[in-house]
Amino acid sequence: MRRLILIAVPYAWLVALFLVPFAIVFKIALSDPALAIPPYTPTLDLAAGWAGVRDFFTGLDFENFTFLTTDDLYWKAYLSSLQIALISTVLALAVGYPIAYAMARAPDHWRPTLLMLVILPFWTSFLIRVYSWMGILSTEGYLNQLLLGMGVISEPLTILNTNTAVYIGIVYTYLPFMILPIYSALERMDDSLLEAAEDLGCSRFTAFWLVTIPLSKNGIIAGCFLVFIPALGEFVIPSLLGGSDTLMIGKILWEEFFNNRDWPVASAVAVILLLILIIPIVLFQRNEQKQREMDG
Repeated sequence: MRRLILIAVPYAWLVALFLVPFAIVFKIALSDPALAIPPYTPTLDLAAGWAGVRDFFTGLDFENFTFLTTDDLYWKAYLSSLQIALISTVLALAVGYPIAYAMARAPDHWRPTLLMLVILPFWTSFLIRVYSWMGILSTEGYLNQLLLGMGVISEPLTILNTNTAVYIGIVYTYLPFMILPIYSALERMDDSLLEAAEDLGCSRFTAFWLVTIPLSKNGIIAGCFLVFIPALGEFVIPSLLGGSDTLMIGKILWEEFFNNRDWPVASAVAVILLLILIIPIVLFQRNEQKQREMDG
């Protein structure tokens, strides 16, 4: 009985926090838009019983999903979001790996302090941290003042309201998600393997490439998924740091829900975004399960 309860808890959690909300959003995606509160007319009337279910399947159509294929805006937004999320993940890996490596090689008494410095930004509001970058990256911001003062540039750079600012914001915000799993993998690595590789004639770089990188592979994969998945549906950062040319599906979702009040189309956009996210989520879960099996 106790085992059954332990198994049932995660499934109940999955049903309550994923399947039920997804079913509600999918039901709205199949509804018709209307000038009412809420702004849609359900096509599934459960109060009518079996007749309502039969009418739903008889008149079932996917017009809101079809509409997304007729407007270039939506698929361009999906592609742009994938591009920004992918580039941001690569940049976060390029920045995060050396930091995680340095932390793992630091003296033992320094590691708790370094870990706290990585986690420290989470103690401040996410919105305030993104707002602070507006002050840093604006034309009259601290970065331009510093570069002008050092004589590096003669005119202020335009960084805010560009894709560059979005990349900076995403990498900064999700960098701890990249550092922590890589650090966890590197900290558990047996240093004697590196010594053995160097004793066998490998240079430091070759030993790093042949030993350290493969042994930290699980941390790299976990970090990449943890950055890519939230970055794909990001809304706040492109809205505050990106300009009108920055096209991300999170902004489109907000426009459809709150400005156009077209909940059926907005729900269709959300369903497709979720289906796109299922692929990396499933791969991430498989990688985590594989790692647990290796550790066990």
